[in-house]
Amino acid sequence: MTAPVTDTGAGHSVRQRRQEDRRAGPAGLAVVLAVLAVLLVVSAMAGLAIGSVRVPPGQVWGIVAHALGADWARPDWSAARETIVLDVRAPRVLLGAVAGAGLAVVGSAMQALIRNPLAEPYLLGVSSGASLGAVVVIVFGVTLFGPVSLSVAAFAGALGALLLVYATARTGGRITSARLVLSGVAIAAVLTAVLDLLLLTTDRGNETRAVLAWTLGGLGGVSWDTLWLPGAALLLGIGILMVQARNLNLLLAGEEAATTMGLDVARFRARMFVLLSLVTGVLVAACGPIGFVGLMLPHIVRLVVGGDHRRVLPTAALGGAVFLVWADIAARVVAAPLEIPVGVLTALCGGPFFLWLMRRDARRSGERGGA
Repeated sequence: MTAPVTDTGAGHSVRQRRQEDRRAGPAGLAVVLAVLAVLLVVSAMAGLAIGSVRVPPGQVWGIVAHALGADWARPDWSAARETIVLDVRAPRVLLGAVAGAGLAVVGSAMQALIRNPLAEPYLLGVSSGASLGAVVVIVFGVTLFGPVSLSVAAFAGALGALLLVYATARTGGRITSARLVLSGVAIAAVLTAVLDLLLLTTDRGNETRAVLAWTLGGLGGVSWDTLWLPGAALLLGIGILMVQARNLNLLLAGEEAATTMGLDVARFRARMFVLLSLVTGVLVAACGPIGFVGLMLPHIVRLVVGGDHRRVLPTAALGGAVFLVWADIAARVVAAPLEIPVGVLTALCGGPFFLWLMRRDARRSGERGGA
């Protein structure tokens, strides 16, 4: 039997959740998704235009249209600008959108599976496990699985870390939110220490510096040849989670209620843990550990569309994509010509959000205790 997770700070009654879910009906959800889709297109064009070399928006549209075979686009731009837009920035923007969407979706599902509002890959050590797996492949030159060896190792590390956190937090057959977060932080610290030790003891100087920069999270260095794998992982993850959205909703009411409705909670959690670890591992292998996206976006989305995962998942995917594209733009221009790792900026946003979330949940818990 899987240990039940006790949500001590952020649980809502079923009636409260139903009231929240009425915030955006089908028509309202369509409007929200349409607005986010437009914002994503605008954000992508901004990501193609903004950088050390500014490309006018008109030329960006023309370059993209010309690449797609549009006849109306007159090639009045230089070959260098076309290379910058299509070969340097376009893969980077797409990876940002894919990674942001994937991390937001994984965070949404993880918070439902564990019934913990603070759950997300970075805080629970899943990203650290994926990073360690990837670094082991890099340092020791493992190529057992060919070009996907990095992603396979990151997946194995992510799954191992998640299972370890879950097992460590289980005491007396129950898991509390506090124990889960503390276990995640502790295991993430241990895994990060092992990762740092590997990097310090390897004699590959230039490669070590590159990996250290990668561990801060970033979207640079991606190419069209490597973009297909995170894109496939995102589509697989969203597709399966959308099919399982009803079961995720059942878990919000508690394990006993979900079991009464016919859900095998232990088996369902095990399958979802494998899926979430796969998506997280592939994304970490592509862009390094980028934290707090999976924490912030699900909570913001639920304020707009309610708690039904049939609405949360697509909205979080679009919102996460928009957020990370703009975070990458900021990383490129805030300290230009120096590029700040995008993981640093998401941590600067996510740290205060995490503290606010803890204070809010503590206040709600106190109010319920006083009642």
